[in-house]
Amino acid sequence: MNFLRGVMGGQSAGPQHTEAETIQKLCDRVASSTLLDDRRNAVRALKSLSKKYRLEVGIQAMEHLIHVLQTDRSDSEIIGYALDTLYNIISNDEEEEVDDVEEENSTRQSEDLGSQFTEIFIKQPENVTLLLSLLEEFDFHVRWPGVKLLTSLLKQLGPQVQQIILVSPMGVSRLMDLLADSREVIRNDGVLLLQALTRSNGAIQKIVAFENAFERLLDIITEEGNSDGGIVVEDCLILLQNLLKNNNSNQNFFKEGSYIQRMKPWFHVGDENSGWSAQKVTNLHVMLQLVRVLVSPTNPPGATSSCQKAMFQCGLLQQLCTILMATGVPADILTETINTVSEVIRGYQVNQDYFASVNAPSNPPRPAIVVLLMSMVNERQPFVLRCAVLYCFQCFLYKNQKGQGEIVSTLLPSTIDATGNSVSAGQLLCGGLFSTDSLSNWCAAVALAHALQENATQKEQLLRVQLATSIGNPPVSLLQQCTNILSQGSKIQTRVGLLMLLCTWLSNCPIAVTHFLHNSANVPFLTGQIAENLGEEEQLVQGLCALLLGISIYFNDNSLESYMKEKLKQLIEKRIGKENFIEKLGFISKHELYSRASQKPQPNFPSPEYMIFDHEFTKLVKELEGVITKAIYKSSEEDKKEEEVKKTLEQHDSIVTHYKNMIREQDLQLEELKQQISTLKCQNEQLQTAVTQQVSQIQQHKDQYNLLKVQLGKDNQHQGSYSDGTQVNGVQPEEVGRLREEIEELKSNQELLQSQLAEKDSLIENLKSSQASPGTNEQSSAPASARDSEQIAELKQELATLKSQLNSQSVEISRLQTEKQELLRKTETFAKSAPAPGESEAGTTAKTTDVEGRLSALLQETKELKNEIKALSEERSAIKEQLDASNSTIAILQNEKNKLEMDVTDSKKEQDDLLVLLADQDQKIFSLKNKLKELGHPVEEEDELESGDQDDEEDEDEDDGKDQGPI
Repeated sequence: MNFLRGVMGGQSAGPQHTEAETIQKLCDRVASSTLLDDRRNAVRALKSLSKKYRLEVGIQAMEHLIHVLQTDRSDSEIIGYALDTLYNIISNDEEEEVDDVEEENSTRQSEDLGSQFTEIFIKQPENVTLLLSLLEEFDFHVRWPGVKLLTSLLKQLGPQVQQIILVSPMGVSRLMDLLADSREVIRNDGVLLLQALTRSNGAIQKIVAFENAFERLLDIITEEGNSDGGIVVEDCLILLQNLLKNNNSNQNFFKEGSYIQRMKPWFHVGDENSGWSAQKVTNLHVMLQLVRVLVSPTNPPGATSSCQKAMFQCGLLQQLCTILMATGVPADILTETINTVSEVIRGYQVNQDYFASVNAPSNPPRPAIVVLLMSMVNERQPFVLRCAVLYCFQCFLYKNQKGQGEIVSTLLPSTIDATGNSVSAGQLLCGGLFSTDSLSNWCAAVALAHALQENATQKEQLLRVQLATSIGNPPVSLLQQCTNILSQGSKIQTRVGLLMLLCTWLSNCPIAVTHFLHNSANVPFLTGQIAENLGEEEQLVQGLCALLLGISIYFNDNSLESYMKEKLKQLIEKRIGKENFIEKLGFISKHELYSRASQKPQPNFPSPEYMIFDHEFTKLVKELEGVITKAIYKSSEEDKKEEEVKKTLEQHDSIVTHYKNMIREQDLQLEELKQQISTLKCQNEQLQTAVTQQVSQIQQHKDQYNLLKVQLGKDNQHQGSYSDGTQVNGVQPEEVGRLREEIEELKSNQELLQSQLAEKDSLIENLKSSQASPGTNEQSSAPASARDSEQIAELKQELATLKSQLNSQSVEISRLQTEKQELLRKTETFAKSAPAPGESEAGTTAKTTDVEGRLSALLQETKELKNEIKALSEERSAIKEQLDASNSTIAILQNEKNKLEMDVTDSKKEQDDLLVLLADQDQKIFSLKNKLKELGHPVEEEDELESGDQDDEEDEDEDDGKDQGPI
């Protein structure tokens, strides 16, 4: 302390100079002092100066402080002072109480001061590794400053520090231990540290998730009271968002770990209308955002649908619908709940069906959809709430043809409530479509367009809708009323909404196009709008009119003679010009709000003026812009060809649909058959079990029978012995009969094999005769004939072997018949040798013993016969396999023979062609020689030599022909 007083005592002489000297002396003392107390006091003094003189302490003391962390780890107090000092240097947090001079100094210092010191600190990655090792210390004065310092480093240069921690051994695991710290301050700051660590780094997010982060964070949220908890709950929720957002692996792990089920208690808000503190609103808002992260439309469809399924099964969707219909919920929470429910039901049929069944707690109960639509078309409701309701309605109808049909059916005459007691969704949409509020017009038009999206059936059904405009006037169709409002020159937002509805309605629906063109005023109105030179505000309307007219051409079935495709194109060329038409059509995609709407399905606009395009409509424009451009420039012949191609494709589609239905039916039949097979397997197993039990019972009965027979023999009961002998002998005729049947079966099999052998013999003879045909004289087929004869010889050997085996079988069958006769004779002899009742007991006993011996011998012989029959059966199957192999060999030989014959024929043709060519060449040479002689040119010796060479070649050809023989 005396050292500190001496150092600080000289501050009166020149503030700046004294402070720099003081810091320098303190740094020297930290570096050179041998006493730990002196170094500790010096570091503590630096800590006290580091907030006011951040730059000076950072420049002079950082290296010494890092050295203290390396060398004085045994003293937790000096380590804590050093970590606090480094935190003050690197962190940009300012003190609450600062005077004007210090405030001016802090503003002069750039925000980069903290990042510059951070860059100096992490220039040596060992410093970050050292800091991670210090976090393992349990001492509060070491761990807490270490957590704050590492958090500050991550805030300053997050990606660089993340990379160092990622490659550090067990770096992330050490930080995860902070969540298990019993001291709430360290645990809470550990959550903030992990927030900074996991920001925009997928690899670290996966490691943290697999270090059981979900379990620990959900436990902390539960301990803190879920949505009623403090800011710690919000921090944990933000960390969960970091781990799950745009990370498919962690989302799948979160779902499979059954953590979605643990989210349901978060949304038990109770029936009290009060108690919505600011922190509770914030917590619930972040919780809803976390649910939306799991079911975001930007996630893979499979992952989203599995999370939607889990949310319905655990009751989370039901809980959200309860908040949706509750009273006293703050407006921002209600808006976010509507958006959350929207994405939980989007594209998942089960959830959409459940949402359609939800009723509001009113008297009488009304469907939740109707209540939400009432808010959407009410201009007094907040803008963000109306956007959320529109998004909810769009998600309810997304890929939901059933829901689309239910909405359209509420507009049809047969389903409208005549009493007027209840308001339907269709009536609300029509009311909003024709109200004086342009935003209601736009929302109702877009909502109705989503009821027709990719659903040709509902587009045709909507043509039936009739509207009563005024008393005494006939009803007008909905399609006609929309075009009437367009022609009246309403607000741009209203006209854009109606044009988007009409474009969606007419696309892919030729019947709707016909209805639209049937009104003779529609086409002139569209051409007039497109042809005019209007301001920039009207260019979007002109582009949409061009798109609507293009749809009327592209999807026109030429059912109206006055508005056929070719006539409409001629009309465009005369009144507008093709280039001008295409230019106006391009105004849509070039609009500044078009790209913004095409990014996300949710209608998220800062103000009503920006509410121009719908996300699904931008997809339609992207799909149709190119095909309409091609259709405008196509000729009538190309249109006819395209119509033929379309008809062919339709026929193909109908055939494919037919086969799909057949395959579906066959799949159902297969499923039924599989079920039957599984049932039969079960029955078979049961029967086998019963048979096994019966066999065991029979064996038990046999054992009991043998035991009784022995007991009767001991008691010398003659009648019992004779009856036993008779019963034993009674078994023999059954065994002999079964042997007789097996012998007969072997005989029939032998005859069948002999007939097959005879057929093979005849086939081989035919092959022999075919080999002796004229083709055998040709020299080119000689090797093949030799090969065939060798293979036939091998086949003969195999057949001879088979015949010998059959003969041996015949001998074996004769032997079995002889043994059978001998068994029958022995049985008769035994029956005759049965003793009379008056014979002596000793003789009876001897004969009984003899009979039992004979019986055992007969049983042994029967067993041997069974084994021999089994062996014969195996030999028979082997003979069958050999016969099949012989058949395949013969077929192969026949194919090879046919190929050889074809080759010989081809070679003969080639030789004939060559001979003809040679004769022609000789004739030409001879004629040329004659011409030379006529012209007076003597034939030189070279010519004579060439002619001599040709003669030699002809002689060689003749010799070759003699060697080859006749072809």
